Amino acid sequence: MIRKDIQKFLANIPKNITIVAATKYVDVSEMVYLLDNGINNFGENRVEDFLRKYEALKDHSIIWHFIGHLQRNKAHKLINKIDYLHSLDSLKLAEEIDKRRETPLPCFVEVSVNHEESKNGVLYDETLDFIKSLQQFSKIKVVGLMMMGIQGSDVISLEQQFGKLATLRSNIEQQLHISLPYLSMGMSEDYQTALKKGATHIRLGRILFDKM
Repeated sequence: MIRKDIQKFLANIPKNITIVAATKYVDVSEMVYLLDNGINNFGENRVEDFLRKYEALKDHSIIWHFIGHLQRNKAHKLINKIDYLHSLDSLKLAEEIDKRRETPLPCFVEVSVNHEESKNGVLYDETLDFIKSLQQFSKIKVVGLMMMGIQGSDVISLEQQFGKLATLRSNIEQQLHISLPYLSMGMSEDYQTALKKGATHIRLGRILFDKM
């Protein structure tokens, strides 16, 4: 069930921020309701779910983001259907995208800011070299960095975590002389802190629904 005050909630998000609705647990009818209320950026975590919803909503104007870990052996199923990938984290995956994609794919490099073993992502200190290596692929267009904060962190800790990604972005831009306009960081629990630290894309799930 979409929250009843969705318009009021959306009015408090700056207009230059992209809300990516994380629709992992959302059915098609609820996604249509979000569309009717002005949200047309959807982020899916699973390939099979994405394909099902993509087909069901093919007559709607949607910007599709894949925000989950993408296995290389499944990439071919969706790589020409998505508009953004938020989880590029290996050269093997980049090679597969470069081989399969018809036009350059805007990608966020997922960074393991906190070195959590259970999370995916390029190690923080290896991100610059990783992005440098991606420059060989004509179908990869790196547009920014993505991260996940540690669940349960207090605001001060989150500010430090998100601040590290923003600093990394600046350093890479300066050293490689490239533009990385986007930072994908912040979810339902911590998006406000992420916005303070420069997030351009926030991945919101539960907060858009009466499920908090």
